[in-house]
Amino acid sequence: MPTEDPSVIPMITYEDGVAALEWLAKAFGFRETARMCDPTSGRLMHGELEVGGGVIMIASPTPDYEGPKRHREVCERARKWSSVPWIIDGVLVQVDDLDAHFERAKASGATILSEIEDGPPGHRYRAEDHEGHRWFFLERDRGID
Repeated sequence: MPTEDPSVIPMITYEDGVAALEWLAKAFGFRETARMCDPTSGRLMHGELEVGGGVIMIASPTPDYEGPKRHREVCERARKWSSVPWIIDGVLVQVDDLDAHFERAKASGATILSEIEDGPPGHRYRAEDHEGHRWFFLERDRGID
């Protein structure tokens, strides 16, 4: 965890939190810093990932939870609002080398919502993870001023 707590910490729910910790580290280069699982069910009660100077917390609350991808499969309205490549609900992450990050995410099976683009607010792309959560990646050097 960073030496100073960030002011904002995203908390994201996953159907399989343990798999999410591993996939997000592999695909997006996040670093796992905490994993607490229920000793009976093995479900992730609390997990933390470090990215740059920030932290993302994740968990799997109940077997009844549906991630965005699964929800779209059974809900026409969710399918419609997810038809755009924009970040509907998601997290913006600033990275040092966006081109390398993009190739890593693509090779790991991330759903690419937009190829790399330049323009306000900078050098960027959008992607979905394996459960359909949306991420916006922005290169720091060309990022938000």
